[in-house]
Amino acid sequence: MYSAIASNKRKTIFILFGFVAFVGLLAWLLGQLYGPSTLYAVLIFGLVYTLISYFAGSRLSLAVNGAHEIQKSDNPRLWRTVENLAITDGLPMPRVFIINDPAPNAFATGRNPAHAAVCATSGLLELMDDSELEGVIAHELGHIKNYDIRVSMIAFALSAVVAILADVILRLTWFRDRDDENNNQALMLLGIVAAIVAPLIATLIQLAISRKREYLADATGVLTTRYPEGLERALAKIGQVGGTLQRQNTSTAHFFFANPLRGHGISNLFSTHPPIEERIKRLQEMATRA
Repeated sequence: MYSAIASNKRKTIFILFGFVAFVGLLAWLLGQLYGPSTLYAVLIFGLVYTLISYFAGSRLSLAVNGAHEIQKSDNPRLWRTVENLAITDGLPMPRVFIINDPAPNAFATGRNPAHAAVCATSGLLELMDDSELEGVIAHELGHIKNYDIRVSMIAFALSAVVAILADVILRLTWFRDRDDENNNQALMLLGIVAAIVAPLIATLIQLAISRKREYLADATGVLTTRYPEGLERALAKIGQVGGTLQRQNTSTAHFFFANPLRGHGISNLFSTHPPIEERIKRLQEMATRA
């Protein structure tokens, strides 16, 4: 388990560094085409957008998914599960929320452990036994413990900056003066290609980071409960009935325990979550190595 956790952390760091390098390359191209003043304006706008999302993102993610906060008396089983696992992980007690939805799913949010929240659907509470529920909640607390929400926010911010840079390059290129265009045709062509391809590359990188953090949270959750079978059974049940929520929201899909969106076939390439079968396989391999 420890080797799996270390491996996923290393891979995430490498992907993030590659993402930052890609953003830097795109920013350099914009600076070459239109000068540093345009580049600075775009980067400042991206930074402001990121800060707003960072501090308001948790409240928005809970609101858009229809989550309502509970106290211990409202659902003692869920509350005690979160409380006991938080103590085991050495984390502050997060706020606890429930979404009234028959699909079994859950998510965690919060920029750090002191401002965290854990949310479960009513369907999850009905379908899972105690050990399975513990596996899911331990996974979500693993996201909090590993600062995955912060990592996801960085990836989201980088994707947003890429989208802004690409859009600016494409628009300015379209309205560029023809005489100036003839002087830098090769660079202009490179800018157009980059503007078209960059958002797709950024999305794929962001999804790769999200998938690695899911594997990491699985391993961290098992390390907390010392019972991988509970998480395996929970994943198997969700694989059978599906975790698709009635209220669809693509902007918060990467927060959830299982993919909450509808989609099949080629859409799996753009899924924020690795296949459930692969997650179960990795848990079984960790159990045999433990």
